[in-house]
Amino acid sequence: MFGHELADVYELVYRSRGKDWAAEATETARLIRDRLPGADSVLDVACGTGAHLETLAGHFGHAEGLELSPAMLERAAARLSPDVPLHQGDMRDFDLGRTFDSVVCLFTAIGYLPDLPDMRAAVAAMARHLRPGGVLVVEPWWFPERFLDGYVAGDLASDERRTVARISHSTRQGRTTRMEVRFVVGDAGGIREFTEVDLLTLFTEEEYLAAFADAGCPAEYLRPDWTARGLFVARRD
Repeated sequence: MFGHELADVYELVYRSRGKDWAAEATETARLIRDRLPGADSVLDVACGTGAHLETLAGHFGHAEGLELSPAMLERAAARLSPDVPLHQGDMRDFDLGRTFDSVVCLFTAIGYLPDLPDMRAAVAAMARHLRPGGVLVVEPWWFPERFLDGYVAGDLASDERRTVARISHSTRQGRTTRMEVRFVVGDAGGIREFTEVDLLTLFTEEEYLAAFADAGCPAEYLRPDWTARGLFVARRD
């Protein structure tokens, strides 16, 4: 997952679906500052192509990013200022050797962890990177009761050099979402296809809340307009 083929079309496809990374990052910064008005540093965990981080860096005096995929990290490095440090690492066990006023993990990245111990480890790792009173914002994947088994989505996106069709089919396999996504990309060089299979875990709201509490970051669950899956917003004890 998240190799060079997907990184090349990732933002184009999701922008065609109405995703606005800049607006989401601005709203996330507002949530942080509502709870910690003096917040001046942020770590974006699973920062992807840096689309959120680019805007977050404009709201905070210091911003850094963490990403597991080399292909996505390359995109982030190409778009961001050298003043924004980027780290390749796994959200379950990373250690940057410093703390931040805020940590964010957006666009359901935490859902890609395969089981509850991994999710709890990731929450604990993020909490360890917060200073006392710091704010943690996490966007989950769907809760089990809200997942639509057999859901199909289709999108068509174009820019000045290519057209991309995306079709996805999501099924439930126990506690796992199996989302098969097929892409058809047409440009001056011809037409090519590739398939991604994403596996995301259907953690419950209670499991998330317990993970935050046990990590020393009691959380509340919010339903802002810009994400149908909601947000957990936590404060470090």
